[in-house]
Order: sequence, then structure tokens, then C-alpha cells
Amino acid sequence: MQGILYEETSIWQFLFITCVLGGWTAWRTGKSVADTWHNFPRLLLYVALLGWAIRFIHHALFGATMFSLQYYIVDTIVLLLFATAGFRYYRTKQMTNNYYWLYEKASPFSWKTK
Repeated sequence: MQGILYEETSIWQFLFITCVLGGWTAWRTGKSVADTWHNFPRLLLYVALLGWAIRFIHHALFGATMFSLQYYIVDTIVLLLFATAGFRYYRTKQMTNNYYWLYEKASPFSWKTK
């Protein structure tokens, strides 16, 4: 997998920077977008910018390639998964709390009409 998903010498660097630090930041980004009632395209813009920030951290700490399209796409897809999960989780919470007479939770990430 080294060379396809990450370019660092250890997978632990990729997992810590992209999945732990970036994933937590992406989850909180999804929460922020949902809390302010913005739509999903706004989330995509923020995740694209966050992907560049994560690439910079890889570059600054571990000497990775800063402008690599392949690794940028991999990092951004991972971040998008976390951000979408955070967005759907908090949007579901919003819809079921604010419109409790209309909607109920179907799962942690979706709602249905009563």
C-alpha cells in the first residue's frame, strides 16, 4: 500500500496525520457546516481546503511531496468520509430536535417522517 495510498515510510504517519488529526478536524468541519445550516457543497469546499492543509502537514513534518495530485486525492477522500459522517450525524440531530413533530431518527445518520 505504501506508494499508492501514502508516501511516508510508515503507515502510522499516514494514519496519525490523515485519519486521526485530519479526521477529527473533518468531523468538526462537518459539524460546523451542519450547525450553521449550510448545504453539502459548502462542506465540499471546506474539505478541499482541508486536504491542502493536511498535505502541508505531511510535507512540513515528514518531507512528503506537497503538490502531489495522487496523495491529495487520497487524503481528501479520507477527509470527505469523516466530514460527511459528521455532517449527517449533526444534521440528523438538528432535524429531529428542531422539528420533533415532523421527524424521528431512523439511524444516527438519517431521519424519517413520523
